[in-house]
Amino acid sequence: MNDQTKIDAGYFDSIDCDLGEFTALIDQTADSSDVPHAAEVQKNVPIYDMTNLRSTLEDRAQRRAIMAEWARVLQTGAGILVLRGAYADTGILDEATAIYEHIIETEKLASGGGGDHFAASGSNDRIWNSLQKLCEASPEVFLRYFANTSIAAVCEAWLGPNYQMTAQINLVHPGGAAQQAHRDYHLGFQTAETSSQYPAHVHDLSPALTLQGAVAHCDMPVESGPTKLLPFSQLYRAGYAAWRRDDFRALFEERYIQLPLAKGDALFFNPAVFHAAGANSSSDIHRMANLLQVSSAFGRAMETVDREKMCKLLYPHAVSAHQNKTMGVADLRAAIAASAEGYSFPTNLDRDPPKGGLAPETQQALFTRALAEGLDLKSFTEILDEMRSKQLA
Repeated sequence: MNDQTKIDAGYFDSIDCDLGEFTALIDQTADSSDVPHAAEVQKNVPIYDMTNLRSTLEDRAQRRAIMAEWARVLQTGAGILVLRGAYADTGILDEATAIYEHIIETEKLASGGGGDHFAASGSNDRIWNSLQKLCEASPEVFLRYFANTSIAAVCEAWLGPNYQMTAQINLVHPGGAAQQAHRDYHLGFQTAETSSQYPAHVHDLSPALTLQGAVAHCDMPVESGPTKLLPFSQLYRAGYAAWRRDDFRALFEERYIQLPLAKGDALFFNPAVFHAAGANSSSDIHRMANLLQVSSAFGRAMETVDREKMCKLLYPHAVSAHQNKTMGVADLRAAIAASAEGYSFPTNLDRDPPKGGLAPETQQALFTRALAEGLDLKSFTEILDEMRSKQLA
């Protein structure tokens, strides 16, 4: 049964997946002329040198051209891209790493540590909701960590504005086992039976609701086990059914690529790309990555995040950075986008009706307005509390 027959039937089932069709898609070769802003193409993956491109993002027209290129790569190209030097100053990564290591030790003492989705228990350390936990531990470090215009641009390129940032730390120790090949959230985190109940068009739409990313907190040579990726695999429409099959997983193991990353690099990929964390065969590299799972404003994020609390913690530090001009408008906007809620809904429209437009004010809009108007923390907090009370059912 070919893809068109399955489309006509309206559903995808693993028994109908065609390994030959899948192989033909992953046999493609990326054309460097399709990615003019890339510094180079490695193993079909475009590598973008943010040392050169970062300032280009300040120009609206050029920013849109780069973002459109990134969207094409994620949708119809290899499905993967690397931002080399996404962090110009890796000192902030070292500060965050120290905080994350403390959180890991604290949580291990309390509960023995968290589990993982696709790896054997005990092969790594995981911090769920590292986004909020970093903000609670040090709002000032959080602000500088997420005041990253490169990361903000790639998130917006795939998801549009008002995206929802979540993050999880993954620390893989020497000897840590690899994950199994898989696709990611949403449909990738459903059982095969549940996934098969969603019609074909939902399989098409699911990848557009999420962007997967990883920030390298240390140098990651191949022996440390950076993410195993299969370029162009996101193009196989029945992939949410296929990735569970042994023959597809075997082909993945034959054909996957790995790209070494330097501390401060960021890798992003379409969640429908077949991928898996690699085995850490090094003797002394404790591979730490902050896994960014960024959701569309129109979707449901994987983790529950107390964004109101984060806003209250961050606001004094944002005010200081704004008043002292230690951060520009774009940097602050990136940090606000990573913390505050950017979407007006769901809300109680009886209590929270649209004002001056089609939707009520968002946390992001309030945060930005408060900075511009010079509101003090007390006034900002009171408005946030009032906003929450209006939104409650």
